Amino acid sequence: MATGPTVRRRRLGTELRRLRESSGYKLEEVAGQLGVAPSTLSRIETGKAPTKSVYLTQLLEAYGVIDPGHRQVLVDMAREGHRKGWWAAYDDVLPSGLGVYVGAILRETSPRHTEEQIERLVELRMERQRRLDEEPPLDLWVIHDEAVIRRMIGGPAVMRRQLAHLLAEAGRPGVTLQMLPFDSGAHAGHDGPFSIIEFQERSDSEVAYVESAAGPIYLEKDREVRTRSEAFDRLRAAALSPGASADMISSAARDLT
Repeated sequence: MATGPTVRRRRLGTELRRLRESSGYKLEEVAGQLGVAPSTLSRIETGKAPTKSVYLTQLLEAYGVIDPGHRQVLVDMAREGHRKGWWAAYDDVLPSGLGVYVGAILRETSPRHTEEQIERLVELRMERQRRLDEEPPLDLWVIHDEAVIRRMIGGPAVMRRQLAHLLAEAGRPGVTLQMLPFDSGAHAGHDGPFSIIEFQERSDSEVAYVESAAGPIYLEKDREVRTRSEAFDRLRAAALSPGASADMISSAARDLT
């Protein structure tokens, strides 16, 4: 999968922070040299904000980066960090901070949205699904609560198509799907859905994405991400195997009348 602008910004920020620390500078000192607030430089180093070319040039000079190859790599990262990802076209409907079946859910969770906004949210989710068609494909491990396949949304015909689609996607290379049955009792996901995003480069730290009624939250601190990773491990242990999960989905489809 092509590296997106968000990852590029985080990767560049990590390198700039490493260069600053190895040069013996404090963040406040460098921010003063640039003429920006320390919070601005902090956002650059954490990848939350793109790096202006004039700032990057000053930083590389201050840190003594003179190797042309090294400088070009960082310049390229900064340039890529300014580009917009595919999701930018949906900024007007994305939550602040990130079919019939999906449409029905969105109408309940976003009752104040117009029909046009609902349609764009559906389009966004469909576009996100198409990321699985990229080469190389994403590695995706999903754990669904049994309520996902049992709660009737859109009618039996729609549900049958959804369950067939779920089984087909579970058969993709790199996709692992587990179901968490009702009889598993209390589980580590009761406080809401979350995702853990890993990157191919070891230098790119994991990020946890947590969905809530108040909006999405991105967790980047090691302790916070580790807490979510441990919760996911407990969910994997409590869930059915991929084979048994597929059997449960097939059974749910047969039960539809």
